[in-house]
Amino acid sequence: MTDSPPSLRQVPHERTFHGDTVNDEYFWLIDKDDPQTTAYLEAENAWTERATEHLATLRDTVFQEIKGRTQETDLSVPSRKGAHWYYTRTVEGKQYGIQCRVPVQPGQDGPPMGEERPGEEVLLDGNELAEGRNFFALGTFDVSPDGNRLAYSTDFDGDERFTLRVKDLRTGEVLPDEVTDTHYGSAWSADGSALFYITVDDAWRPYRVWRHAVGQAGVDDVLVFEEPDERFWVSVELSRSEKFIVIDANSKVTSEVRVIPSEEPTSEPVVIAPREQGVEYSIEHHGHRFLILHNKDAEDFALAYTSADNPGEWVELIPHSPGTRLESVDAFTRHIVISQRRDGLTGLRVMGDGSTDSYDMEFPEPLYSVGLTGNPEYDTATVRIGYTSMVTPESVYDVDLVTRTMTLRKRKPVLGDYNPDDYEQFRDWATADDGTRVPISIVARKGTPRDGSAPALLYGYGSYEYSIDPYFSISRLSLLDRGVVFAIAHVRGGGEMGRKWYEEGKLLTKKNTFTDFVACAQTLVRHGWTTAARLVARGGSAGGLLMGAIANLAPEAFAGIVAEVPFVDPLNSILDPNLPLTVTEWEEWGNPIESSDVYAYMKAYSPYENVDKLPYPRILAMTSLNDTRVLYHEPAKWIARLRAVAPEGSYLLKTEMGAGHAGPSGRYDSWKEEAFVLSWVLDVLGLA
Repeated sequence: MTDSPPSLRQVPHERTFHGDTVNDEYFWLIDKDDPQTTAYLEAENAWTERATEHLATLRDTVFQEIKGRTQETDLSVPSRKGAHWYYTRTVEGKQYGIQCRVPVQPGQDGPPMGEERPGEEVLLDGNELAEGRNFFALGTFDVSPDGNRLAYSTDFDGDERFTLRVKDLRTGEVLPDEVTDTHYGSAWSADGSALFYITVDDAWRPYRVWRHAVGQAGVDDVLVFEEPDERFWVSVELSRSEKFIVIDANSKVTSEVRVIPSEEPTSEPVVIAPREQGVEYSIEHHGHRFLILHNKDAEDFALAYTSADNPGEWVELIPHSPGTRLESVDAFTRHIVISQRRDGLTGLRVMGDGSTDSYDMEFPEPLYSVGLTGNPEYDTATVRIGYTSMVTPESVYDVDLVTRTMTLRKRKPVLGDYNPDDYEQFRDWATADDGTRVPISIVARKGTPRDGSAPALLYGYGSYEYSIDPYFSISRLSLLDRGVVFAIAHVRGGGEMGRKWYEEGKLLTKKNTFTDFVACAQTLVRHGWTTAARLVARGGSAGGLLMGAIANLAPEAFAGIVAEVPFVDPLNSILDPNLPLTVTEWEEWGNPIESSDVYAYMKAYSPYENVDKLPYPRILAMTSLNDTRVLYHEPAKWIARLRAVAPEGSYLLKTEMGAGHAGPSGRYDSWKEEAFVLSWVLDVLGLA
């Protein structure tokens, strides 16, 4: 082992668009099958291990802290569906969850939470399926309406290409039915005789819906729907009412929904409303009608309905209210629950069937996240919600929609001496360059000084209208208890403040995402939370693009940057329509092939293309060889160019050689990965 990082050969490769010629000297790394690619990634891993070997003891300490605070043998709150309670349990020492069910007992009015669960049936044991494998993930887990069959799909490489199988739950036998290269999601017909599933095209775009006749060898699967427009993704599911198979076709800005009666699985799909460019909508079956959540002349969305028997005209149910973003609607026999957000916080609104009366659920903390979770039953007046904050562990409540009574079913245990009263959470605000106020969620141990002496970690994402809401983390305690302040920058491009917040952080306003984050970092310093010399930034995927951009934009504002599966070479990727997901991404980032303005704008913020001889902070990039969403070569090229252009800096690359976008699949492996990152962060902050 040498005392210097590996060098990467440079091979001229010209890219010319709109009269602009660029040399991408590391383009060759895109060839995953080239032995030199693998050799380079392995050499980088060896160098990273060497460069962090002084943190081995701290890594193990942090791993043991995460493990020691986690109840390893545990049980999720069972959800009722028909004649059974369904749940997942974990066992100490085992990497993966075990999917189970038990029969509903006579007179039982609540989920069985004790150790005694008569008649427990193991439906799927992830540990058995993963035996001898380095990676394991489930794509679909779907029990038929009569409870007799289970459809499940597995991925053993991390590339999110799944093999679909069917298990007879009456006999325990896995049927001969097997379909390879499927995508997430499935839907059963009412009688369980037909199973609908999705396949992808060469660009990993889910575009076809198929119908499979279960247990009928020799019968070819039937193509039910194919989406020819490369901007659109397709999904399939069974409505909660179990009356309709729902096929969604969505681009980034446009939707079209089809339905098939589940009792007539061979019938042709019926379009609810033809696609209209720029109009997004989703449906939820509710008795005689389909509820329609849409943004037609309603930036923050409105709720309407149409006839389930003859879909057509939309009748308004909840009008558009600027500033209140309606995110989803869930229908039950006598109630509707709307998930919404306002002023940067999530919320739930309840409406009784046939009534305009509604009420908002109330929660006591100033910062929190709440949403529906685990509600497969349609005929019920009780719904289950998940609740958390930056100091309150994940909590599961059952809510009686009539009496409004909330019953706490479980709060995620945190072993050891954790006391939420030892921590405080705050909402702060930064002012962006254009005067926009950007929310920041902050948590720290009580007594943490506000004189700038505390170290801090600032997290950000800011794309696809995806919101990073306040949440609890066991692993984060290893930072807080060492005096580190943790903050989330709710930057534009996310959805925290409504649809406009998203629109102002995409396409030709994408730079707002980056300047917002820098403004949040500067606000933490100005308000005494930390100093630039003791501040680390962290983000992943599209949030990794954010990390790369702020490294070029304001390197002096950070002591370190963690970029996980980072999208740091966006222009080269978006210019290649043959790469996975590229065409579907044009409505998020713009099409630089057709537009010289988009090309110039993206080139101006692309982290890889703007590496310069700057005083970069320490950088840790994490990636996975089998990642389908952000290809491994992007961070590999970025780190190589950083070393070549600004060699005085410290740059590390760590590649999971057998995983995908989410990193290691087993929980213990994930904890080890997190301990690796946190020990590096603590080292940068001077706490190693």
